[in-house]
Amino acid sequence: MILDGALPDSIATAAQALRSGALLGLPTETVYGLAADASNDAAVAKIFAAKGRPADHPLIVHVADAAGIAHFAREVPAFAQALVDAFWPGPLTLILPRLPGVAAAATGGQDSVGMRCPAHPVAQAVLRAAATLGVWGVAAPSANRFGRVSPTTAQHVQEELGAELLVLDGGPCAVGIESTIIDCTRGVPVLLRPGAISRAQIAAACGVPPLSKEDLPEHTPRASGTLVSHYAPQAKVRLMDAQALQAGLEVLGADATHLAVYARAPMRSASSAVLLRHMPHDPAAAAQELFATLRSLDDAGVRLIWIETPPDTPDWEGVRDRLQRAAA
Repeated sequence: MILDGALPDSIATAAQALRSGALLGLPTETVYGLAADASNDAAVAKIFAAKGRPADHPLIVHVADAAGIAHFAREVPAFAQALVDAFWPGPLTLILPRLPGVAAAATGGQDSVGMRCPAHPVAQAVLRAAATLGVWGVAAPSANRFGRVSPTTAQHVQEELGAELLVLDGGPCAVGIESTIIDCTRGVPVLLRPGAISRAQIAAACGVPPLSKEDLPEHTPRASGTLVSHYAPQAKVRLMDAQALQAGLEVLGADATHLAVYARAPMRSASSAVLLRHMPHDPAAAAQELFATLRSLDDAGVRLIWIETPPDTPDWEGVRDRLQRAAA
């Protein structure tokens, strides 16, 4: 059931659903989440069951504001606080030391917790309303089957998880890919997952350039969206440069079928059955439409998606990460 997220009654219904232990399709500026009360282990177990997600793969806890951190984390390092001050509400998740005895199911049993304050007005309204009912944070991974393409509209959520799920419609997601994740448990910021907030922005905000997880591999916490294979459509994804894409199309010629090409460079095909889609040259625009495009190509019935590899530059890191995992 999809409700208009702009209506106060919808917000109240959603908050009550979370309080009762039900699941909720929640719009955020990144992607739509499958939300449950982070402190209710039985409700959190429903998330893992609905997604087919391994129970040791941790979820991100979403809170209404920075004050919500105190309900779940026992420590906020100074550099982490600087990131909160700079980017919350927004598409940044921080991994912090977890308070003992809270959100154990949501964190996959780790002694750390991923936390984010989303900027979407509907998510903000739901989190504030839920907090008045004693729900201090909601665990909310992307609202899709585990490993598949993340949803960026309410309709995507319903198609993926069924009409019985309560979903708030907040429109298409403005960012379109999941949050940047920074581990703050080891004394320095460590980038675990790239997103809309870049390494340069992280460094400017906290005064410390983030390390890569390869720079500090010991004791890296498990985190959402960091498996080698993830974000994958039904069709097989292959990444290649523009020259290789065009050469492949010419080899296949007029006989090419069940193929889609998503590229920044203009492409030509002798086959009218090949779907040609243009990728924006702006990385933020490409991120915003990425998952919706992959879903639409699946819906068109293609079996193979050829994608022009994004530039190896910092502003494309988030899109490049998602596509590399989709192709893995």
